[in-house]
Amino acid sequence: AMADPRLAVAFNEIGAVFATFKIDNSTITYSATSNGGSASVGLAVTLSAADTVALVADAGAVLGKLVKVEADNTCTVQIAGGMVLAAGTGASLTLGKAIVGDLLVAAKGYIREVDHTTAAELGVSRGYIVDGGTTTAVELVL
Repeated sequence: AMADPRLAVAFNEIGAVFATFKIDNSTITYSATSNGGSASVGLAVTLSAADTVALVADAGAVLGKLVKVEADNTCTVQIAGGMVLAAGTGASLTLGKAIVGDLLVAAKGYIREVDHTTAAELGVSRGYIVDGGTTTAVELVL
């Protein structure tokens, strides 16, 4: 008999879409000795200029997850699909809510649920939280 192909409940990389951008070379820098080419790999990014990404700030629009940084200061970003991102300090993570950027203490590149009472956040929020039980590995879909 064929084994059940569902070994675990998981959403990571379902419907994943990847795109190439330039890095801001400030909040995101290339490092030959870091996994994926930067200490920022795995964090949430935003558009900082045309075709250019930076780590997302508090209440900022989350473009996606930084996947890889190259020596020529280009990078790969997962801009859609299931992904895992880390939440900021004291972040609320309600299932089904859209996300915006957040800070981990003072560090950029993290996420939290949108504050629905703040119009500016509603204008840039996207996606939805699928599992916020582990703040260092929030499952979401963009």
